[in-house]
Amino acid sequence: MRKMLNTLYVTTQGAYLHKEGEVVVVKVERENRLRLPIHTLSSIVCFGQVSCSPFLLGHCAEKDVAVSFMTEYGKFLARVQGPVSGNVLLRREQYRQADCQKSSAQMARMFVLGKVSNARHIIHRATRDHPDKVAATGMDQTCQTLARYAKRLLHENDLESIRGIEGRTARDYFDQFDHLIVSQKKEFVFNGRNRRPPLDRVNCLLSFVYALLYHDARSALESVGLDPAVGYLHRDRPGRLGLALDLMEEFRPMLADRLVLSLINLGQVKKKGFTVTESGAVLMDDDTRKTVLVAYQKRKQEEIDHPFLQEKIPVGMLMFSQAQLLSRYLRGDLDAYPPFLWR
Repeated sequence: MRKMLNTLYVTTQGAYLHKEGEVVVVKVERENRLRLPIHTLSSIVCFGQVSCSPFLLGHCAEKDVAVSFMTEYGKFLARVQGPVSGNVLLRREQYRQADCQKSSAQMARMFVLGKVSNARHIIHRATRDHPDKVAATGMDQTCQTLARYAKRLLHENDLESIRGIEGRTARDYFDQFDHLIVSQKKEFVFNGRNRRPPLDRVNCLLSFVYALLYHDARSALESVGLDPAVGYLHRDRPGRLGLALDLMEEFRPMLADRLVLSLINLGQVKKKGFTVTESGAVLMDDDTRKTVLVAYQKRKQEEIDHPFLQEKIPVGMLMFSQAQLLSRYLRGDLDAYPPFLWR
């Protein structure tokens, strides 16, 4: 298991990043605000009007530190990285299995199984932690429904049927999501998933954290030599990283959804931190965005027992460990890919 490194998120508009020796320097209005040794970083994510010197970009590529650029509100724009790592034979096997409907269905089934099981755990945990605040009957029914879908997935070999199950479980799960919000209910109302743009505060938070998750999934896959663009559940589409989206499915409930619920229920984000544009899109302000990023990084530092590896690892390493397990499966070292099942 490799050493866990940090991601530097730069959200201050007008910031300029440059290199001084082996140090990354963040400058705002000609004043140095932060200095970090490059060996402590795994990646840099820049939001909005943030620029980097060519020398820093070259140095980051040399040191295998990916630099990603996003809009101020989390939409991915571009990424700068060094040469592709990993064994070409691994990627060729990845492509061969993606071209096979049967193999794709087997892989997609495990990604969706992880998502369904973890979503069920989120709902079950809410009924346990807040028995007086959630609609227990509806939650119990949804848990039972998700359990039935999980059992069905174990015997499903048709890719389109697996996609259908994924869609139905997502609908049933998000039907209960508003009940998981137990404080600030008038300020944070969830009536269903919407995006591009998000039309309420809850969807604004979800979309932003999903963008962070997407970045981490891509980095994890590239670090073990896999191509994040060629997936199994999410098929090839220009501009879309199918395998990164596949890997994300297991972690949406436990990493993204749970974080958003905690931020709302603990009062760490407030109504005043969001604005509504003329088009109806909901945007978060700088302070709220920083609150979310700090909470996300703290969550990644927590340790958790990995059910398959049988060892305690930081949450931030979970995607990397799953990417490693996926590469081991593709190499033939494992009989099947074991999804991460949160307990």
